[in-house]
Amino acid sequence: MTGTPGTTATPLRVGLIGYGLAGSVFHAPLIATTEGLALDTVVTSNPERQKQARTEHPDVRVAATPDELLARAGDLDLLVIASPNKTHVPLAKAALDAGLPVVVDKPIAGTAAEARELATLAEERGLLLSVFQNRRWDNDFLTLRHLLAKGELGDVWRFESRFERWRPQQKGGWRESGDPAEIGGLLYDLGSHVVDQALVLFGPVTQVYAEAVVRRAGAEADDDTFLALTHANGVRSHLYVSATTAQLGPRFRVLGSKAGYVKYGLDPQEAALRDGLRPGAGADWGVEPESMWGHVGAGESPVTGGGRAEATLPGDYPAYYAAVAKALLDGTPNPVTALEAAATLDVLEAARRSALDGVAVTL
Repeated sequence: MTGTPGTTATPLRVGLIGYGLAGSVFHAPLIATTEGLALDTVVTSNPERQKQARTEHPDVRVAATPDELLARAGDLDLLVIASPNKTHVPLAKAALDAGLPVVVDKPIAGTAAEARELATLAEERGLLLSVFQNRRWDNDFLTLRHLLAKGELGDVWRFESRFERWRPQQKGGWRESGDPAEIGGLLYDLGSHVVDQALVLFGPVTQVYAEAVVRRAGAEADDDTFLALTHANGVRSHLYVSATTAQLGPRFRVLGSKAGYVKYGLDPQEAALRDGLRPGAGADWGVEPESMWGHVGAGESPVTGGGRAEATLPGDYPAYYAAVAKALLDGTPNPVTALEAAATLDVLEAARRSALDGVAVTL
């Protein structure tokens, strides 16, 4: 690896495979604005996306195929995989075999077994393998962790988490494909986020019940899905992911023995990135207006004036790649391990079985 923290040495050179939504909106901007990292090469065969990459990152090199990039693996210090889900495992294996540390967008694989195989391979090679679970750095999630650490809610009894949208018309593409090989559908897309958050907050799961429904005419993959998780510590998580919700519910409703926390609205960082804004360009990155703050209280709905407004902590997606850079340069902990991602996939696989069979699945 090149460079050392706190110096002006050469930054780590990063290759990025994929320049669709994940690559262009999330990974490339975050890599390019992280101290210690430099976006070296973007891989995409699409001429329009090649042009877009060169426009948005004038110093970047462009390769048409992953093989073209891997042929000069020695010129890179990190490979980021933001290509379609079905390519994650073969590309991660190829990168690790080429001696490159790897970041893989979620879900890292289609099965927990594949995720654990990748973790073993990375360990054998002595290489970092990290999973981009950026929603651990959402503003509401950081705020909830802060409240729990202070004991503001008492013992949590139920955690409700919603990632809902109103998209009555399909957008098309592999994410909405019914082909199991594509690993599409909301269970594995948005479900990867809400399950990961539940596991980080409340630990291992012992039982999973799920309902995965296809609502839209002509749709092939689940677009309205619910999961009920029983955690080993007794907390119940109720998780909703949907593209067919005409009236959006609270992002979080967390009910404890002392108080509850209710928060509406999504973290503003994705919208900012889509609008072309970049971390570091101003002091207000990840900050939301006071009108969007959640409420903490007991005995009454926040809609009717119950509870106190709880200032939302700023969201911090840049913290993920900062932690990756530090792990590579200093040997500090991997921010999201492949084994953590495998635990999430254990739950998602159980949820798929539960939805198919109409029964609760014990882990």
